[in-house]
Amino acid sequence: MKFARIVFLIAGVHGFLSLPPLYFLFGYVGRHYPPPITHPEFYYGFAGVDLAFQVVFLVIASDPSRFHPMIVPSVLEKLSYAAAVGVLYIQGRMSAAQAATAVPDSILCALFVIAFFQAPSAANIGTEGTRLRTRSR
Repeated sequence: MKFARIVFLIAGVHGFLSLPPLYFLFGYVGRHYPPPITHPEFYYGFAGVDLAFQVVFLVIASDPSRFHPMIVPSVLEKLSYAAAVGVLYIQGRMSAAQAATAVPDSILCALFVIAFFQAPSAANIGTEGTRLRTRSR
């Protein structure tokens, strides 16, 4: 369970450090990666939703067993970006430098999957904090 706490804490802190600058880079992105963005609501919407999800990571870090089911959408959050970037790169629609932005999310996705299988869910923890054993018939 300690592994899951650390992974989700790192993910949340990383997100809170890396995402807020997006709010100030709208013009830069349009100039350095043409064409300019024509729908700012999608750009700012992505930044806002992604930033909000960092709170989910910190909540999971507070008690991975209790919030075990939330690890699944966390994996999907990371996988959705990494997969989209991978497909765009394979199609030749983004450069290797642009595709490299998916590396942290890919790593965190893998760590989230490991945390999911390593951390016990609250349903599998007894009142003494130990794992319940299932009977085999």
